[in-house]
Amino acid sequence: MPDPASVPVLETTGLPPAGEAAALRHERREFVSLMKHKVRDAHLHKPHVVDGTTDLVTLCAQMAKIGANDALVRDGDRLGIFTTTDLRDALADGTPPRDRQVREIAHFKPHAVQADDELFDALILMLRQRIHRVLVREGDRTLGLLHQMDLMAFVAGHSQLIALQAANAPDIAALGLAARQIDGLITDLYGDGVRIEVIAGLVGGLNRQVFQRLWEILAPPELRANSCLIVMGSEGRNEQIFKTDQDNALLLRDGFQLPGLDDITAAFTAALLDFGYPPCKGGVMLSRPLWCQPVAQFRETISDWIHGSSPDGPMNLAIFLDAVAVTGDAALLAEARDHVDRALSGSDAYFARFAAAVDQFGAEEGGWWRRLPGLRGREAAEIDLKKLGIFPLVHGVRTLALQYCLREIGTADRLAALVAAGRMDAALARDLTDALRFLMSLKLANNLRQIEGGRATDNTNRLSELGTLERQSLRDSLGIVRDFRRWLGTHFRLEAL
Repeated sequence: MPDPASVPVLETTGLPPAGEAAALRHERREFVSLMKHKVRDAHLHKPHVVDGTTDLVTLCAQMAKIGANDALVRDGDRLGIFTTTDLRDALADGTPPRDRQVREIAHFKPHAVQADDELFDALILMLRQRIHRVLVREGDRTLGLLHQMDLMAFVAGHSQLIALQAANAPDIAALGLAARQIDGLITDLYGDGVRIEVIAGLVGGLNRQVFQRLWEILAPPELRANSCLIVMGSEGRNEQIFKTDQDNALLLRDGFQLPGLDDITAAFTAALLDFGYPPCKGGVMLSRPLWCQPVAQFRETISDWIHGSSPDGPMNLAIFLDAVAVTGDAALLAEARDHVDRALSGSDAYFARFAAAVDQFGAEEGGWWRRLPGLRGREAAEIDLKKLGIFPLVHGVRTLALQYCLREIGTADRLAALVAAGRMDAALARDLTDALRFLMSLKLANNLRQIEGGRATDNTNRLSELGTLERQSLRDSLGIVRDFRRWLGTHFRLEAL
């Protein structure tokens, strides 16, 4: 496959020559064709299967003989995976490899995809989990392993892979060139009809690749080992499309200190700003003291958000509930998140107050709701898709997940978990998922129109720019959100607040 440094990059300081621009559009269009391929279309490695009691020396001899760098491990009813990275870690602890059975170090919860999944889903999974191979199944039957190198080879003639450029960027300038290509890719993907959830998943994976590499460039090893870089909000939920506010934080191991930390976090925020990620108006950035704390101190902050009187407490908690680890010690995030559930144990009244935010924009409903069908009169009317649709849906689902101690992050994942736990009707969850995806798609289409018209991107949508079917679908989706708010009002007895 090509050297990432040789992959053409779209400069942002000026318009490229017409021929180069056409070539780049062609490459991106070829990348979109990846969506049409299934996992089974790529080269799958026939797995080398061994018994869990096999010692490492014997296993490595078998792998060397067949030229394999991984193996599947059977241990009773469990199926695990062993890689050369596992071998490296096993050798590092000093135990003679002849005395180690492979089941002691194999991973028995391997990431897997189905053979008929889109190949792009496998790519997103690898990006998100930062892994190099996935198990491929057909139903319960294991077909083989899909390696990242084979997946990349399959698409090498289809695209410039921004993730590779980001992962291999030698400095901030090179990383910025990769990051600035994401918006162009989004435009092409949407133009070719790619599903909004697939676009959002890809963007989330690419953004995290950018954040991780930037942190690796800026942070010394001792800081990376004693901290956890997290993203939150729509970025954490994988529901962000175009770059919006920087919602990130840094959790530090208790007792760890590093001179010059403020300079590093400031440089991180400044670099993202240069890459096109706007600063958070609410200051939710690791360059602010509130969002760069040792875990013990951050637990106290969480308690104050829950039990204190600050009006920003519920909002900050909501943002943190969408946190995912980008790089570093994820156990630090888990420790902080565990504290939330402990602090809220038996606090039913808090869940009701937390849920009440879904109605904070309800007063605006009357004016636009009657105008949706035919737009008679005020053709230039605008509505805020986030305030009136996306936020109440997302926050309502987030509150239910918090109430029932469900740790899923994405809204669709939370809805599926609520159904699985018997806390929500499957039909309601399906309607809410469809409504969210329509609203996200409509917001993206509107942002593209704003960019084309030279306007700043935001959440407002001019109703006059929507077609008849879009207006009807918008009315239906907002009707689903309205009914969901009523359902939440009954569930949490919001009328009593």
